[in-house]
Amino acid sequence: MAQLHLGQTIRFYGDPLVDGPEAARHDSRGGVLVQDRRIAAIGTADDLRAAHPGAGIVDHGARLISAGFVDAHAHYPQTGIIASWGKRLIDWLNTYTFPEEMRFDDPAYAAEVAGRYLDLLLANGTTTVCSYCTIHPASVDAFFAAAEARGMRVAAGKTCMDRNAPEGLRDTAQTAHDQSKALLERWHGRGRAEYVITPRFSPTSTPEQLEALGALWAENSGCLMQTHLSEQLDEIAWVRSLFPQARDYLDTYEAYGLLGERGLYGHAIHLEPRERDRLAEVGASLIHCPTSNTFIGSGLFDMGLATSGARVGLATDTGGGSSFSMLRTMAAAYEIGQLRGIPLHPAQLWWLATEGSARAMRMADRVGGLEVGREADFIVIDLASTPAIAQRAARAHDLWEALFPTIMMGDDRAVAATYVAGKAMKTPGA
Repeated sequence: MAQLHLGQTIRFYGDPLVDGPEAARHDSRGGVLVQDRRIAAIGTADDLRAAHPGAGIVDHGARLISAGFVDAHAHYPQTGIIASWGKRLIDWLNTYTFPEEMRFDDPAYAAEVAGRYLDLLLANGTTTVCSYCTIHPASVDAFFAAAEARGMRVAAGKTCMDRNAPEGLRDTAQTAHDQSKALLERWHGRGRAEYVITPRFSPTSTPEQLEALGALWAENSGCLMQTHLSEQLDEIAWVRSLFPQARDYLDTYEAYGLLGERGLYGHAIHLEPRERDRLAEVGASLIHCPTSNTFIGSGLFDMGLATSGARVGLATDTGGGSSFSMLRTMAAAYEIGQLRGIPLHPAQLWWLATEGSARAMRMADRVGGLEVGREADFIVIDLASTPAIAQRAARAHDLWEALFPTIMMGDDRAVAATYVAGKAMKTPGA
């Protein structure tokens, strides 16, 4: 039976980073009709009630119905080491990340962490994520199986590394290609799963491995490819020493066929002019990871790239990022924007965490917005989830003034309900 969800609704008719906050539409008493796991209709509550008298009613009162959050860059194997004290990127990888990732050759351990991670996402209102796994095929199988059991649309891939990593976390150019290909053939397009070709970053891949993965991507151009780019200055210097012939960091990917419109380049903080131009020219996606960038001391992403039309997604970067919450991630993005002289409007922040990230992942035709025909992944936000937020929201004169305190101070308590393909995965009071 069709279900009609009633409450405030928010949707977008453009990119508010380019078109301004007017690209968003708010209905103070709207509705979303869900049928066969998709959004069948959207409009005002009165119109939808009249047009669909037989639908079951779920009335969320004054709460806000929104598309579910879309996290465009994460490392699910780092769930257990989130919020670990660290120094810089390379120290953090060697101290925490690599020892933890070595445990994922155990399928049972990988399954346990994958399930816990996805449940944490759902509790925080994230319904779609793009994740790195480890070099172990078992870690990929565990992640996709856990997502399949929950009905989630996810993207992920085997992380490939054949140098500058510990014994037990290195593959080869050939095994990286062959295992990635086998996993792609097993999972890509199965249910709501999408495979992502995943070289970790240039320092941990030889030219031979990058070339092999570039060839795999060329053979499977409908897949996404994800990696890291220009996160920290000492990392960039390391790349220069490893690839002395390269024009810049981006060229270490471009030279081996790993630059394209379906590429997701995490961080992208310290870009050279040529890199900015080439990324824009091919239509690649830059993934902003604000809590990670501040936590590990990487630098401040330039959101001016997005306001000038670049394709930008938002991400937690768990566990270098210090929160599973896209609300906390939006708050960090706002703070970084302030430091860069670009104060992001609440409409722009919300778009980045939903439609913008879905667009970056080339999934905006399926998730990220409340639009007819899209998959019914949506959340219900309590705009008065804590006393501190409630007292501030009570003074609001419009939606944005009411929503901004939740962006800046909200957590999983603000997510009253989470629906995946129309199925309730978190309900009020759970």
